[in-house]
Amino acid sequence: MTPRRTLPLLLSSLLLAGAALSGSGSGAAAEPAAGPAVRPLGAVVPAPASVTPGGEPYTLGRGTAVRVDSADRESRAIGRYLAGLLRPATGYPLPVVDDDAARGGILLRLDPRATALGDEGYELRSGPGGVTLTAHAPAGLFRGVQTLRQQLPAAVERRTVQSGPWRIAGGTVTDTPRFAYRGAMLDVSRHFFTVDQVKRYIDQLALYKINKLHLHLSDDQGWRIAIDSWPRLAAHGGSTQVGGGPGGFYSKDDYREIVRYAASRYQEVVPEIDMPGHTNAALASYAELNCDGVARPLYTGTEVGFSSLCVPKEVTYDFVDDVVRELAALTPGRYLHIGGDEAHSTSHADYAAFMDRVQPVVAKYGKTVIGWHQLTGARPAPGALAQYWGLDRTSAAEKERVAAAGRAGTGIVLSPADRAYLDMKYTKDTPLGLSWAGYVEVRRSYDWDPATLLPGLPETAIAGVEAPLWTETLSESAHLDRMAFPRLPGIAELGWSPAATHDWESYRLRLAAQGPRLSALGVDFHRSPQVPWE
Repeated sequence: MTPRRTLPLLLSSLLLAGAALSGSGSGAAAEPAAGPAVRPLGAVVPAPASVTPGGEPYTLGRGTAVRVDSADRESRAIGRYLAGLLRPATGYPLPVVDDDAARGGILLRLDPRATALGDEGYELRSGPGGVTLTAHAPAGLFRGVQTLRQQLPAAVERRTVQSGPWRIAGGTVTDTPRFAYRGAMLDVSRHFFTVDQVKRYIDQLALYKINKLHLHLSDDQGWRIAIDSWPRLAAHGGSTQVGGGPGGFYSKDDYREIVRYAASRYQEVVPEIDMPGHTNAALASYAELNCDGVARPLYTGTEVGFSSLCVPKEVTYDFVDDVVRELAALTPGRYLHIGGDEAHSTSHADYAAFMDRVQPVVAKYGKTVIGWHQLTGARPAPGALAQYWGLDRTSAAEKERVAAAGRAGTGIVLSPADRAYLDMKYTKDTPLGLSWAGYVEVRRSYDWDPATLLPGLPETAIAGVEAPLWTETLSESAHLDRMAFPRLPGIAELGWSPAATHDWESYRLRLAAQGPRLSALGVDFHRSPQVPWE
């Protein structure tokens, strides 16, 4: 087995060799008439934990079948998903058949004895006779499928028949995630995104083994989820967005469809209702939520910190209870995010009192609290997660407060704004995005270690990482594409891959190979000059 510490160097060498084989200029090796060179095993994003290349590749052909355990419904669904990915570009029928009905091809296999792989790990074995994906749980099979598809030429992502051959390098990949929580947040409050737009983002996240979709459902500019007991939240509070415009909201059926679709990609939806600040849409919808009993006007700007629920009023907690109850009933996942950042219009005493009242409500309805890291300035509930969004320049005292909470048992999700916020401009010339956290090019976004970001925070206290995408300046899927890619794959790698594989020079080559794949998927990504795009 290849030692982990040598994996980045090995992948760099293999990728450079592959690039030479694919070159067409003077002095480069000629492209084989049969098609593109086989992509080196493990030259994918995120980097696998262990790669042992060797042997001849497997070539998909017209007779290839996807073999599954007929008794396992999830395995069959993953098999259909894989076949659906591969059929359009290959033109092959790729039937999904019972394991005992065929030999060779692509076998998806659940092994109850493979406990070392955990819930999301997998083993991929490839050779001339076929490809076998083994996992302990269905999520692991799904993650392995993402590695398998990245081993094929990028043209496999196109929706029309392409020329092959379709070869998967020989050898073995054994892979498990570093962190259990690997998230991406989409802000649908500043600008509203439809169900289909969210589904498109879910599919993009799936390719890079993201397992949490955090939806920022409420803010000053818009309330985006229907609540039956407080109907004006969506009808009035959801009627606009940054800069004006119609806004929008998800009906309960819309939200259920997002949850269902995310689950089919083995992603857990984490809904967020931001409070006690970032609440102008709610304060505009119901006068009684304001301390003075006067409804606020709808807001379409981008300032923060000016709004607050009325902490002393009991109706505030009736409101919170109803919203949490209805949202928890729609959400099968473990978590409910209660926000808690930038509550500048709430006194510290009121903030702590509010969190003391609200966190037990979340627990009452069977969910685990997540809050932005300002929650650590109050009293985080047992088992709560705090999401850190500070900067390199954040004060040592604030960093220590978060680290101390981690040492005391609060799990920490790392989303440093000057590394992981996907809405930050790449450079001063980037037309979209903001720059309050600085300019964040691809290398800066990738080149940090979660284990050393916060002094005094033990790695055992790190739940994982998340890449938030705020949408003050983003109103179309094309905008999301440009800002999320190519930075999101790097955050995904920090969450999935072992620390020993972390190497910018290796990563930039593997990321360069993602360019044609993203283009084939219709993603208009930012072509950073830091990456030697294929």
